[in-house]
Amino acid sequence: MISSFQLRFGRSPGAAGEDISATTVTIFVGPNNSGKSQVLREIERHCRMGQKDANDRLLAELTFRGLDQARASQSIERIRTPPYPGEAQQVDHIFVGSKYGRQQVSFTTLAQVIQAPATNLPFFCQSYLRHLTLMLDGFSRIGLVSPQAAGDLQRAPESSLQVLFQDDVKRAEVRRIILDAFGRHFVVDPTKIGQFRIRLSERAPRNDLEERGLHADAVRFHAAAQMIEETSDGVKAFTGIVTEVIAGDPSILLVDEPEAFLHPSLASKLAQEVARAAQLANKRVFASTHSPQFVMGCIQSGATLNIIRLTYTAGVATARVLPNEEILDLMRHPLLRSTGVLNGLFYEFVVITEGDADRAFYQEVNERLLQFKPEWGIPNCLFLNAQNKQTVHTMLRPLRKLGIPAAGVVDVDILKDGGSDWKNLLSSADVPELSHGSLATMRTAVKTAMDATGKDMKRDGGVAILGGNERQAAEDLLNQLSQYGIFVVPGGELESWMKNIGAIDHGPRWLIDIFERMGEDPSKANYVRPNTDDVWAFVRNIQSWLVDPKRKGIPA
Repeated sequence: MISSFQLRFGRSPGAAGEDISATTVTIFVGPNNSGKSQVLREIERHCRMGQKDANDRLLAELTFRGLDQARASQSIERIRTPPYPGEAQQVDHIFVGSKYGRQQVSFTTLAQVIQAPATNLPFFCQSYLRHLTLMLDGFSRIGLVSPQAAGDLQRAPESSLQVLFQDDVKRAEVRRIILDAFGRHFVVDPTKIGQFRIRLSERAPRNDLEERGLHADAVRFHAAAQMIEETSDGVKAFTGIVTEVIAGDPSILLVDEPEAFLHPSLASKLAQEVARAAQLANKRVFASTHSPQFVMGCIQSGATLNIIRLTYTAGVATARVLPNEEILDLMRHPLLRSTGVLNGLFYEFVVITEGDADRAFYQEVNERLLQFKPEWGIPNCLFLNAQNKQTVHTMLRPLRKLGIPAAGVVDVDILKDGGSDWKNLLSSADVPELSHGSLATMRTAVKTAMDATGKDMKRDGGVAILGGNERQAAEDLLNQLSQYGIFVVPGGELESWMKNIGAIDHGPRWLIDIFERMGEDPSKANYVRPNTDDVWAFVRNIQSWLVDPKRKGIPA
């Protein structure tokens, strides 16, 4: 029923929010405190009330599409409830309700409004849509599997377990999903008179009577099965969401951090099942998540999908719709899949280095900056490593295309190559094509000057092997690259940092040595704290580019 929505902000600071066509599944991703949970609450409130709230900070507009006459009448039956004995019922009126309330409304008016919601949006939402909107957040999903009252089987079911107990098709579908996930059979146990309980059985019931009866065989069958309260929080959370989606039959499902309590593989399984069920029944699912597995599960389900990345930095909010085809590309490429690039969706910033030793060192430097010199540190940053300088661009390009501020750190020998490695790096950093020629000329001149010294630019000091105007030219080139988020180690390579503490060797052995020399206990005299030069200043430059809302290098 939701046809489109609009947020109060757009893809870049100051940009207007774009009109986003609603798909079967909409996933909000982004760093912590970017508004993912808040936007779900605002959507829920709008669906229940049909009015904008003065306190809404994220949602600007929510648009609904009506149903045709036949589907409108069918939809009303989903929320229709019989009158209580002796309850007065007006002519042409019916009772509608759910756990969110019960009311008497005009059938004709309700049917007309469902066909054209905009004619009376508050009535549409308050009398109809609120009963078909379900919000699942935090620990509430674990409580969904608690015992529920059996109710009056002669009346319409009022809870999910009542629905499942009476509906063989829906119960079988829940059983299929739970069996596939945990290898055990979901059953509804009625043997505690007046209550329905969920159990997980090692075998399926022989027939409906063995599951739904109260005779001796049914009692023995349920006694041998495990009460769901005895299972892990992950099993309870997964089962709770599945039962509500299948039995509760909401038109609009909002789930905050569906991956909570779940193993990554279960998060993917849950996403696939929820998305497929929603696609088949023309429902709308809105989820906020920190789980790349949940995102991939939704993509692999085949359901139509929006992925929206929210950010909120220094009081400035952005919202960028990410094409799921491009997200899928991240997982098709073996390097991107193995290095966890998709995790970058959930961080504010990303730094990509040439190798694992580089990643570990710069990450440790940043941790110490955040602790002792936080104004220089990079908050909420994911450090990733490529396999070498030739593959940094492979990881940089897709992250930049998705609007994620990602900086690349490379050794100075990137200046040696005027071919594809150099061009790919510039392109991945969104350096304008017209600037490639001038940068190539500068790179050639600097390389020629470095070669003329007879020294190794990487091992013998980087730009320091040059003097005078030649050194200035090299520093100017590195500065221009840094404006686009490409940071070249001026001393040549990783091992050029912190020469004063005497670390030796190269690669992993150098890393072990320098970590030992940097110390691990801040209370000890040998613990190296940040100062204002060396690698500390280098990381500070990276931070300056990352946090600058006017940074160059991110595609519009």
